[in-house]
Amino acid sequence: MIVRRSLATFTLIVACLGCSAQMPPSVSPSDPTAADLSTLIERQVRAHYSVPPDVKVSLGPLHSSEFADFDALTVTFSSSNKKQEFDFLLSHDHKTLMRVTKMDLSSDPYADTMKKIDLAGRPVRGNKDAKVKVVNYDDFECPFCSRLHNTLFPELFKEYGDKVSFVYKNYPLEEIHPWAVHAAVDADCLGAQSGDAYWDYADYLHSNQSSISGQKGHDAQNAELDRLASIQSQRHNLDASKLQACLKAQDDKAVRLSMKEGESLGVDATPAMFINGQKMDGAVPADEIRQALDMALKQAGVQPPAHKHENNKNGKNSSANGPGK
Repeated sequence: MIVRRSLATFTLIVACLGCSAQMPPSVSPSDPTAADLSTLIERQVRAHYSVPPDVKVSLGPLHSSEFADFDALTVTFSSSNKKQEFDFLLSHDHKTLMRVTKMDLSSDPYADTMKKIDLAGRPVRGNKDAKVKVVNYDDFECPFCSRLHNTLFPELFKEYGDKVSFVYKNYPLEEIHPWAVHAAVDADCLGAQSGDAYWDYADYLHSNQSSISGQKGHDAQNAELDRLASIQSQRHNLDASKLQACLKAQDDKAVRLSMKEGESLGVDATPAMFINGQKMDGAVPADEIRQALDMALKQAGVQPPAHKHENNKNGKNSSANGPGK
C-alpha cells in the first residue's frame, strides 16, 4: 500500500489536514469590506486548489513585497498535527491574488538534495564511484517496493552496468507494515558485515513478502526474518556471533534517522527514488526510469547504454528472483 503525505501541492496537502479564514490584520475591522475580502480570498484559494471544507485556512498579515503594487501575505493550511504555509501576492486594489514561486538559479536543486542524503556505510550495488547514483527509500513489506525492486534488479542493473550505483535507505511504514522495521534492522545487521549479504537478503524479502506475512503473529514474523538473516550469514561466512547480537539488540536508531532524513526530503510514500537528486515516486515503469537515468548520465557527461528492448517489440521485462527461492 502506498501512503502519501506530500505537501508539495495544495491538492495533496488537503488530504491530511481541518476551516475558517482569518481577516488580514492590515485591513481595519471597521472596514465593511474586510470580511468580504477575507471571504473572497479564501473562496478563491479553495476553488483554485480544490481545498475541501475540513481544511483550516488562515490568512496572515499583509506586508510589503518586492513587487510594485502588490502586498505579500501568507496562507496557512493546518490541522491538529500538520501545517503548511504558502506565500501569495495581493494587489493594492485587492482585485488580484497571485501565487509566485521564486527560484534561486545560483544553486542546483538536485545536487542540493543529494547533499542532504547520508550514504556513509550504506551497501552499494554497482559502481560505488559512478557519476549517477540511485537512492531508493524502501520498505521491505511494501508490495509497490517489491515491484520497483524487481524492475531495478536484475533488469536495469544489468543494463546500466558500472554506469550507475544503487543504494537503499530505510523508510518503513510501520503504521501499516508491522514487520517492516524489524526487517530493516536485520538487513542493516547483515550490511554492516557484507554488502552482498544485504542485497541477497533484500532480493529475497522483496520476492517473498507473503512467506513472512503468512507467519502467524508478529513474533513469528520477526523470528522468520531473523532466521532468513542467519541463513544469509552462513552463505556469506559472516561473524555469526556478531550478527546474532545485532539481531537480538534490534537497535532501530539508524532506521529512525533514515526515516527522518526521508521526511526532510519530502518522502511521503514508498518507494521514493532519487536519481542524482531527481525524485520519482512509486513503482515507476522501467521505461520512465530509463529516461531519468539516461538524462542523468548525459548531464554527468556519460554516454547511456544502448537499449536492446527498444528493438525487440516482443521482449518482456524480467523480474528478480530472491536467492532463497
